[in-house]
Amino acid sequence: MIKLWLIRHGMTEGNKKARYIGVTDEPLCPEGIEVLRKMDYPGPDAVYVSPLKRCVQTAAILFPGEPVHIIEELSECDFGEFENKNYKELDGNADYQAWVDSKGMLPFPGGESREEAKRRNLTGFDKAVTRCIRRGISQAALVIHGGTIMNIMEEYAQIPRSFYEWHVKNGGGYEVELDENLWQKNRKELILKSSVMEG
Repeated sequence: MIKLWLIRHGMTEGNKKARYIGVTDEPLCPEGIEVLRKMDYPGPDAVYVSPLKRCVQTAAILFPGEPVHIIEELSECDFGEFENKNYKELDGNADYQAWVDSKGMLPFPGGESREEAKRRNLTGFDKAVTRCIRRGISQAALVIHGGTIMNIMEEYAQIPRSFYEWHVKNGGGYEVELDENLWQKNRKELILKSSVMEG
């Protein structure tokens, strides 16, 4: 079995202000760094990260001295016109109201659709798992984004839950296990072992 920690990056200024932070490459805020320093994740054999600054910084705090392996496809969704804005700033925006009315299922105007982001994230996750299998790694951490974790868990978790039910707060995450033999036979399933819902 391979054990994986799926960890959401620490808090940024945009997260504090409830903004849609996708492709915006902002660093962690001081409060976010403080919370991460108090967290205690087990030491993994490998660390895979989104290329965005907030994930790379989080990995350096949680796993000091561990080399990080960047996987581009693990990046957060591109929120398009909503990027770096919050619901108050988008109040009165017809496109935003239509997106809310669709329960978040419409594509982001000028950005990605949820389906596009999910396909990309699952490709990135598959790369991480394949590397673990090829290198004989039994425990790895993925320091990624809230949306990326939600896409992975919605698709592969043994417990069926909808996308939004897999939400975790900054610094939180899930410990999951997978059977590499079944995974290679395309029987892809993640067994949820525990969760750290928030930092």
